[in-house]
Amino acid sequence: MLWIGLGVIILLAVIYFSAYNGLVKYRNWVDEAWAQIDVQLRRRYDLIPNLVETVKGYAKHEEETLAKVVELRNQMGARSTRQEQMEINDQLSGALKNLFALREAYPDLKANENFKMLQEELTQTENKVAYSRQLYNNTVMKYNTKIESVPTNVIASLHHFEKRDMLEAREEERENVRVSF
Repeated sequence: MLWIGLGVIILLAVIYFSAYNGLVKYRNWVDEAWAQIDVQLRRRYDLIPNLVETVKGYAKHEEETLAKVVELRNQMGARSTRQEQMEINDQLSGALKNLFALREAYPDLKANENFKMLQEELTQTENKVAYSRQLYNNTVMKYNTKIESVPTNVIASLHHFEKRDMLEAREEERENVRVSF
C-alpha cells in the first residue's frame, strides 16, 4: 500500500510539474511572438523616413499624406501599451497604402530606383508584420486554451497565469482604401 501511495504522489508531482512547465513554455512563446511583431514594427519605423524623403522630392503638394505618415511613425516611437501600439500600427498601414497610391499620380516616382527599393522593403516588412500577427494570435490561442483546459487550469489559477488578448482588425481596416487626387 505504501508503494502505491508513493507512486500516486510521484505521478501527481510529475503531472503538476509537467503542466506548470507547459504553461511557462506557452507564456514565453506568446512573449516571443510579440517580440517578433515588435522587431518588424521597428524595421518599418526605421524605413519610413527614407521612403518619405524619396516621395517628397516628387510629390511636393501631397504634404497631408506625408505628414500623416510621419506623425504616425513618431507615435510608434512613443512605445505605449501593446494595444495602443497595434492601433497606431494599423493606422500607419492605412497611411502607407495611401502613400504607395501616390506613385500612380507620379510616373517618374514609379521609375525611381530608391522608391522601388524602399517600397519593396516596406512591402516585405508589412508581410512580415502580418505573418507575425498571425503567429502571435495562434500562439495566444494555444496558450489561452492551455490555461482553460483541465488540469492545467487549476495550476494556471494557482500561479496567476492570465489569458492574453488576440490582435483583431478594426472596422475601418476592413474597408477599401480610398485615394483621390
